[in-house]
Amino acid sequence: MSRLSIPARDDVPEASKPILDAVNRQLGVVPNMFRLFASSPAALTGLASLDAANAKTLSLKTRNGIALAVAQVNGCGYCLSAHTYVGVNLAKISPEEARLNRQGRSGDAKIAAAVRFAAKVAEARGKVSDADLADVRNAGFSDAQVVEIVSVVAQNVLTNLLNNVAETDIDFPVVTADELKAA
Repeated sequence: MSRLSIPARDDVPEASKPILDAVNRQLGVVPNMFRLFASSPAALTGLASLDAANAKTLSLKTRNGIALAVAQVNGCGYCLSAHTYVGVNLAKISPEEARLNRQGRSGDAKIAAAVRFAAKVAEARGKVSDADLADVRNAGFSDAQVVEIVSVVAQNVLTNLLNNVAETDIDFPVVTADELKAA
């Protein structure tokens, strides 16, 4: 059971309801994480704004791969479960690709460079090496795209941290960080 309350849509502050309604239109459901964020209209608005901005940058497969890598680094079962589901069902990646992404890898060389760099950013809290930066640039990412990768990392660190604090009830098929470590 979640350690922080996950309100029903009708119980969230009025300012959060339009954002939850937009999530519902997009996904056909409002996942627990969004209802948790909705407790604070400011936090939900910030998350939704960052998500909308990031959606205009890197491809869905790249952003989802980054999300999986960062969730693995942060041991966030909620986000691993959500992004595995989203990756397979919306981004149309294979379960094997999801597993590779969690390891900071990909079957696509350019996505692999972004996911590997993102995992290093998360692990090192941004203090990556010159070689790490050179690797992502050599894969074809511009400096602006490096900024976008870091922005997607930051968005996912935010959701990872809140879901880890709350121990949010997982409303997707469950995936855990320990499954990868045990394999």
